[in-house]
Amino acid sequence: MTEGAIWRHIMNFAIPTAIGLVFQQLYNAVDTIVVGRFVSKEALAAVGSTGSIINMLVSLCAGISVGAGVVVSHHYGAKDFERLRNALHTTVIVTAVLSIFATVGGIFLTDPLLRLMATPPEVMGEANTYLTIYFAGIAGLLIYNMGSGVLRAVGNSRLPLYFLCLSAFLNIVLDLLFVIAFGLGVAGVAYATIIAQFISAALVIFSLSRGNKPYAINWRRLRISAEELKSIVRIGLPTGLQQAITSFSNVFVQSYINYFGTACMAGWSSYHKLDVFVLIPVQSISMASTTFVGQNYGADKLDRAREGVRKSLTFSVIVTSILCVLLIICRVPLLKLFNDDPEVISYGSKFIAMISPFYVVICFNQIYAGALRGIGNSRLPTAIMLFSFVIFRQAYLFVNRLLGYHFALTALAYPMGWLVCSILMNIAYRRSPLVRYAAAHAADTAVGAEQLPADD
Repeated sequence: MTEGAIWRHIMNFAIPTAIGLVFQQLYNAVDTIVVGRFVSKEALAAVGSTGSIINMLVSLCAGISVGAGVVVSHHYGAKDFERLRNALHTTVIVTAVLSIFATVGGIFLTDPLLRLMATPPEVMGEANTYLTIYFAGIAGLLIYNMGSGVLRAVGNSRLPLYFLCLSAFLNIVLDLLFVIAFGLGVAGVAYATIIAQFISAALVIFSLSRGNKPYAINWRRLRISAEELKSIVRIGLPTGLQQAITSFSNVFVQSYINYFGTACMAGWSSYHKLDVFVLIPVQSISMASTTFVGQNYGADKLDRAREGVRKSLTFSVIVTSILCVLLIICRVPLLKLFNDDPEVISYGSKFIAMISPFYVVICFNQIYAGALRGIGNSRLPTAIMLFSFVIFRQAYLFVNRLLGYHFALTALAYPMGWLVCSILMNIAYRRSPLVRYAAAHAADTAVGAEQLPADD
């Protein structure tokens, strides 16, 4: 990514990544559609309301994948292949340890977190079943994230896409088989998900174990490099902690949604499954900007890195705006994919109408955060997101509770956090080395021009 047309590199990376994210989101989307259509709205609420709990543990572990990706992209851009191999093998070992932690921790915390979320009794049993099975097989997802993160860091976003497409198709087939043919209900979609995730994990590990590429796994060289581990943790741990704490905070946000009853929970679940698809382009472009900035930063091409951030922001705003309009126009038929209950559709429509106009705001905080992580600064975006998505959002909801749990104010909790985050992230980016370097260079050029003799 250090040579050639910037927009082409970003799009070549972002488009396969976006398609991959679409298929990744199909895991939970298909789960909710199947249980919503063939089981009950309570099952839909149970599966859909568990996302914050899952993301809390997955995000903490996935932060290491983010850190590994940044470190690998730096070494790959600098062509330091020995350190790249050390970083890769360190990441493999750490991922194995984190898989054990996530499995045990997830199963242990499932019941307490569901109670903390004020899950209604009619939803509690099925939510508990789904989470317990999901966490028992969480290692597949973490291993896939690790392997695909390494491949994306070296600019190969197509292989993870192919593997994900295959496993997503398998998940759909197994969902229908386990729920409709075998009548396993919520447990069936959980089993389908973890089986499909293990397939994608096996494929990505197999691809990294073949050939003589500098980023190939050599199982005989597996060991932890203290230097690379420190770099991975320094970059990845703040990101993982920020996402995990944000997800934990969202457990409390879910409790505010649960206050309005099962139909509202099901409407929120349906809306949220559509919401994640609309936000996929900005997420994939943000990932592309992180890798692009990382490689060019490693190659000491700061002007090129900064131009990549500008193009990434422009692309994300245009695409997100178009998808937002389409979502608002088509919201009712899309919501009916999940459940036909008029009350569920009514709540889902309200969420879309009030929240989706703010999606463009997300582009700014995601692209700027990706750029800052690309230069190895993950602490500042972490701090900003923690303040915006946890402290500010919880304070906002606390005021809402004092005012009597107003539905509109509850729905706007997410957009208000996005707005605050984007403002602060914009300030942080403009004070980063990428922008400071440009300002200093422009000032030096201006001084030099003033010292030149004027034309006669």
